This record gives sequence, C-alpha cells and structure tokens, in this order.
Amino acid sequence: MATTTPMRHDTHSTTAQGTWSTKRIAVTALLCAVSLICTLMLEFPIIPGINWLQYDPSAIIALLAGFAFGPATGAVVSILPYLVHLATMSGVYGTIMAILATFTLVMPASLIYSHDGSLRGAILGLVVGAVVCLAACIVGNILITPLYMDISVQGVIDTIVPILLPFNLAKIAINCVVTVLIYKPVTKVLSA
Repeated sequence: MATTTPMRHDTHSTTAQGTWSTKRIAVTALLCAVSLICTLMLEFPIIPGINWLQYDPSAIIALLAGFAFGPATGAVVSILPYLVHLATMSGVYGTIMAILATFTLVMPASLIYSHDGSLRGAILGLVVGAVVCLAACIVGNILITPLYMDISVQGVIDTIVPILLPFNLAKIAINCVVTVLIYKPVTKVLSA
C-alpha cells in the first residue's frame, strides 16, 4: 500500500533545487528590492574621469543571496533588479551588461559554494566567478558597447587595458572582498 506525504502549505516546488518556502520567496523579494535600491541610488564612478562606468554594490546582494539560498536564488537576484534599467538611460544594452556582469560573478561563486560551504569554498567560488566575470565583461563590452555608443569595435578594444580592465578588476575586487567579510553572519540571518 502506497503512502503519501501530506503537502506542507508553506512550500512551493518551483526548482530542481527543491522547494521554495514562503519565507524564502519573501526574503528573495526583499533581496531584489535591496539590490534595486543599490543599482539605482548607490551608483558612482570608481575611476576618476571615467564617469560613464559606474559601480554599485548590487552584486554583493546577489552573492549573498546565492550563498544563503543557492544558485537559483542568486540567479533571480542577479537578473530581476536590473530589469528596471530598461526604463532608464542605460536602456537595453546597459541592462544586458549589468546582468551579464552580475550573473557571471554570482553563478560560479554560488555553484561552488553550494558544494563546499566553507570559507575555502567561498573564496574558490569568488575567484572562479571573478575570472569568468572579467572575461564576460571584456567580451560583452567588445560585442555590445559599439551597438549603443558611438565607438567602433577597435575603439572598445583600445580601451580594454587603460579603462575597462581596471574598472572591472576594481568592481569585482570590491564585490568579492566585501562578500568574504560579511557573508557568514548575513547568510546565517537570511537562512535562519
């Protein structure tokens, strides 16, 4: 005789990772809101004289989401908050670049951390994510920037070493260092 397990009312089976509790959905929505605030209100240039490249700490929020709840939540927080940029001066191409930069950092980091939840796993994940993100940002700029700025592909290539590489390295370093410093206590609170 087959037995059935009663369905819990506080979960929703939405991913291969298992169930998303109502709390997880609510916390994910909150993290998306915090990331949205970061991307809209906390943007600032980090390279003097290069004001068109802006840093915001939203990737830190996405990394925390990925470390606390896994890659699926990290992906959601890497994508949804940036969609508002479709209605800003960033437009479609700026939105694509923002999602590309965050997603390629968060996914490798959260995938590795989901298999090794130690400090070693967090650091390894962030290093792998940093390499993937840096490569994706450079290739993305070469392919996408000429479509929305009045610059040739060669013009973008000429900016890689003096502008794009330092900006992306600084952005990735800030995101990774801050995440390493705060992820343990923050993820404990988020997943409690």
